Amino acid sequence: MALPATLRRFSITLADSDREVYEQLDWRVPQHPSESERYLVARLLARALEHAEGVEFSKGGVSDDEEPAIIQRDLTGVLKAWIEVGAPSPDRLHKASKAAPRVVVYAWKNVPQLAADIAERKIHRADDLVIRALPPDLLDRVAATLDRNNTWELAVSGGQIYLTIGGALFEGAVEPISLP
Repeated sequence: MALPATLRRFSITLADSDREVYEQLDWRVPQHPSESERYLVARLLARALEHAEGVEFSKGGVSDDEEPAIIQRDLTGVLKAWIEVGAPSPDRLHKASKAAPRVVVYAWKNVPQLAADIAERKIHRADDLVIRALPPDLLDRVAATLDRNNTWELAVSGGQIYLTIGGALFEGAVEPISLP
């Protein structure tokens, strides 16, 4: 019998001065049994950093091979953005760049090698691909605080993340990565 997902609730006060987005977010996020806490935190941060109309976690979650972790559609259902978390293959990004006008990757593990692999392959509209590196130590420290109910205060300024959880401040930079 397969293990069930762990349902986690996140109440997030988002203040992203870089994009002028100020929202109170309330998400119920299932954590797949195979999903690490680090990946879950990266998925949540990516979703918050991309927060806009039509942005949502994909329906299939992390076990879906057909959709990314996060997707953006307009009101008519047309795909606007394909947002990957982790280290997607160049083939997957090639498929994504054909399917969506905007493709973003939030990565943290061996990001220079990921960028080199992407640059080495022929990827449709590779110049338009956005790669952002999340700090692994930040992901791990935040992962250690996860509970069933989570309250976050997330501020973003100048590419820097300031995340307050239970009075503790976690900070790190989201670095844009250029293809070689």
